[in-house]
Amino acid sequence: MDPKKRSIDKAAQEMIALMAEKGQQNAWDRLDAQGAQCGFGKQGICCRICAMGPCRVTKKAPLGVCGADEDTIVARNFLRAVAAGVSAHSDHGRTVAEVFIAGAKGEAKDYKMKDTTKLFKLAEELGVKTKDRSVNEIGIDVGEIALAEFGKPVGTQLMARRAPAPRQEIWKKLGVTPRAVDREVTESLHRSTMGVDQNYKNILTHASRVALADGWGGAMLATELQDVLFGTPYPGTGEVNMGVLKKDEVNIIVHGHEPILSEMIAVASQDEELLAKAKKVGANGITVAGTCCTANELLMRHGIPIAGNFLNQELVIATGAIELMAVDVQCVMQGLAQVAKCYHTKLVTTTDKAQMPDVEHVSMDEHNALESAKGLVTMAIDNFKNRGDVYIPKEKNAAVGGFSFESINYMLGGRFRASFRPLNDNIINGRIRGIAGIVGCTNPKMPQDYTHTTLVRELIKRDVLVLTTGCATIACGKQGLTNPKIAVELAGPGLREVCEAIGIAPVLTCGSCVDNTRLLVSCSELVREGGLGDDISELPAAGACLESVSEKALAIGQYFVASGMLVVFAKETMPILGSKNVCDYLFKGIEKDLGGHWAIESDPVKAAEMIIQHIESKRDALGINKEKERKLYDMADRRALTIE
Repeated sequence: MDPKKRSIDKAAQEMIALMAEKGQQNAWDRLDAQGAQCGFGKQGICCRICAMGPCRVTKKAPLGVCGADEDTIVARNFLRAVAAGVSAHSDHGRTVAEVFIAGAKGEAKDYKMKDTTKLFKLAEELGVKTKDRSVNEIGIDVGEIALAEFGKPVGTQLMARRAPAPRQEIWKKLGVTPRAVDREVTESLHRSTMGVDQNYKNILTHASRVALADGWGGAMLATELQDVLFGTPYPGTGEVNMGVLKKDEVNIIVHGHEPILSEMIAVASQDEELLAKAKKVGANGITVAGTCCTANELLMRHGIPIAGNFLNQELVIATGAIELMAVDVQCVMQGLAQVAKCYHTKLVTTTDKAQMPDVEHVSMDEHNALESAKGLVTMAIDNFKNRGDVYIPKEKNAAVGGFSFESINYMLGGRFRASFRPLNDNIINGRIRGIAGIVGCTNPKMPQDYTHTTLVRELIKRDVLVLTTGCATIACGKQGLTNPKIAVELAGPGLREVCEAIGIAPVLTCGSCVDNTRLLVSCSELVREGGLGDDISELPAAGACLESVSEKALAIGQYFVASGMLVVFAKETMPILGSKNVCDYLFKGIEKDLGGHWAIESDPVKAAEMIIQHIESKRDALGINKEKERKLYDMADRRALTIE
């Protein structure tokens, strides 16, 4: 197939063509080899939950062996997918909490509390005493409270208290306020077991509860603790795409999601002894670059370059320039092992829960993290001499990353007047029509990066401020959309005016997929600041993920819907279409309960129009689309004014 039909990224196109010439497979080739994929699975009407199946629902056989109909089967499969996504994000959060505590106790000596300001704010929020106590003492208490959120026997998620009060009341009324993360995931699997919950609406209601345990629980805690441990991101520049690799340097790729390892590799790569060792083997230095969400973590905190997103992971190895790829968890293709065998690249797994056949495993020891990282960097240096032919595409783009809630708040108001007020005011006055969160993966079923970047261009030219996370962020970075100099030229006049005044791009990069919780916090702050309604569901805002891959995307989408927002997915990646009743509820009925709903649209231009219509309807409901008549006050009018 023509590489241009597989990706809009020129660097990816070059590498796809090169791999084809060499007879090497990648994700696109394996997708083609699948032929027609299972239609039952796509629609969510295949049930494998018990040993009487697998059962497929058809017109001739409308019921499974146990009697389950299409509504029950589709709802169960959806719940299990959401629960799986929640478990992935929340297990990430649990790992961070454990390292956080170990660092505070001095047991993991290489991890320190870098953002003590945020630590103190978090401590206050969680009820931890700070007076006359050391940073580490406070850190231990904060970490232990956070860790308890995953498995506590009673109570609800503490972070859920950040949501606007009306939103919390809605959750309470429906009985979906999230409890312990582990409890919600376990109950999801129990409910969806054969012979348990057989009411599709009841099943889908719990899908909201388990998703909320992620968005306002495990994932939010992961973001908060990572900020304290590694530093809260503030805007900085970096470079994106395969052109960041260096032909004359040792190249190391970190790939996955948890910054526990990648942070240490970044430090180790600057070690004077290791740099000297690299010189001895003929390299001019050591380059560390990231793929997937680990890449976002490193760019936004250190300016470390990004080599690519999900579908680039095999392509970067095919450059022949990668000495070592260290992977941890999530979104790591097993096909990497076969590609790596074609080159000198050492592929190394580092997490005991995520290993691969015939791939070297080096267990990351958090208690001696820097030494573990130095060992991996040394392995890469020693492998430099084994290089063969190298082909590195020249494509790369400057990017600005690091827009946390704190940094946006600061940029809008400064140190002493940090506030979302200017953002609210510019939404109210119409310079900014609304806000859209564009998130997600890159799926080989769509031309890589096309839907993300097309959707973003359509939105910003219509004065919609875009916030991105995950692989969507990297897609935008490769196309220059996170570079203020380029992107501001594509923005509508109102959005452009605001961006130029503040000094930002119309596309703000907010981190990895676990950092979608930054968007939730920002939405809550928009409500708290005033003038845009009393709940998240009233905001002129929406979310979209048109290239989803992982079950994590369904979990993210469901917690945004349950928080009161419109979420648009591509038809190809929404596995519920086999049940009309489930579709009717998630696309329409759920809005009556929770204020948000799902929608499907694969065409990014049409999806943009759908989002614009939604935003304008919210503006109409708020009354901010009405032009106010200019009133000239006379003396009598002025006397009538009162000051409260």
